[in-house]
Amino acid sequence: MVEDEPKIAALLSDYLHQEHYTVSLLDSGLPVMDKVRTDPPSLILLDIMLPDMDGMGLCREIRRISAVPIIMLTARIEEADRLRGFELGADDYVCKPFSPREVMARVRALLRRVGQEPIPTSMHTQDALGLHLEPTRHRAVFNGRELTLTPVEFRLLQQLHDQPNTVLSREDLLDGLYDDHRVVTARTVDSHIKNLRRKLQAAAPGHPLIQAVYGVGYRFTSLAP
Repeated sequence: MVEDEPKIAALLSDYLHQEHYTVSLLDSGLPVMDKVRTDPPSLILLDIMLPDMDGMGLCREIRRISAVPIIMLTARIEEADRLRGFELGADDYVCKPFSPREVMARVRALLRRVGQEPIPTSMHTQDALGLHLEPTRHRAVFNGRELTLTPVEFRLLQQLHDQPNTVLSREDLLDGLYDDHRVVTARTVDSHIKNLRRKLQAAAPGHPLIQAVYGVGYRFTSLAP
């Protein structure tokens, strides 16, 4: 947990300990990157307003080296701020003031998605360039390169890959991404799709797997001949 407000840090730490989580508490952003490199956490609760740096920028730096689940904690409630957090790689966003029980529910849900059960049949097949998904290991390999995906990005790719050549609406994709009935907009999907397409494109330039269908949603196109 990266949080510089002592009362909030102590309150959330107590709740996390009660649910048998081990908590490492940092009150500034500078030590976070070393922590991620040397002792990777299972999840990061990240405050946006830190005394030494902007949490948004820190989220971007973390995403360059790790796919660790990140939940943003912030007093910013504007949609633009939430969307920017998602675009930078955050998996979830909780606005202050919040209920500690809600934060615990978000933590449990996100960790559950990371360790979700595998979906049978097509989830262990490969297409022409070798897109291979292993849900139990949260592992995705495309064109011989392992992708660094956030939990939400992995689940999104899994939904699309499991229904090739089928147009899925943003609402359909949202229903599959989140199981705690949170209030999010369709633009949230667009932000995650943008990041996912960029990572796929880096692994295999010129092979767009995810196509936008104007006014409807997105479609996964298999590369198999």
